[in-house]
Amino acid sequence: MIPSTGSGTQGEPGPGTQGEPDAGTQGEPGAGTQGAAISGAQGAASWLVVIDPQAIFASAESAWGSPFFGEAMPHIRALADAFGDRVLVTRWMPTADRSTSWGDYFAAWPFADQPPNHPLYDLVPEATALTPHPSIDLPTFGKWGPEIEAVVGRGAHVVLAGVSTDCCVISTALAAADAGAHVIVAADACAGSTAENHAAALHVMSLYPPQLTISDTAAILSAL
Repeated sequence: MIPSTGSGTQGEPGPGTQGEPDAGTQGEPGAGTQGAAISGAQGAASWLVVIDPQAIFASAESAWGSPFFGEAMPHIRALADAFGDRVLVTRWMPTADRSTSWGDYFAAWPFADQPPNHPLYDLVPEATALTPHPSIDLPTFGKWGPEIEAVVGRGAHVVLAGVSTDCCVISTALAAADAGAHVIVAADACAGSTAENHAAALHVMSLYPPQLTISDTAAILSAL
């Protein structure tokens, strides 16, 4: 995740932003996406996957902390309550091979070059009780792979939430769609690095229907 500066709130990116959403609440998808997304979840035992709600990405004290995580967390909590034990939580871990391009990445961001048990990589307190399952810990931006599929199954219906929209969420969503999952992104349950980056990531993900669609918490809950 590479933070950058931006203006406005997450639901209200500046004028001219790529992927600017229709006027409305934070993360509200544009007209025409929500119904398509929800129809894929009806009749299926869908899962909620909460991406990387860790101190390094969600805490205001972190250099990478999203300023919008506080707005997203109540939506994440509402979804987790509704999904019950069909919730998975992931964590990004600093264990990638430093002889690869990840070595350059950690050289660029030395504050993140810490052992896996560093408090930066802990779940934030609000996320520790979201699921009865162990967290899925991986050293990659995208979290979709055999570890998640072993739990939810191949071709599963999944709802994605978490942080950040423009890094680990979009990386997970596109990989999940490629793998044949039916993916809904809960826009208001995601937090971007900036308002502009959040909107841009939602725009890119909205280009992949019907495998990947954008919705919001209220619509998802009404379809369960």
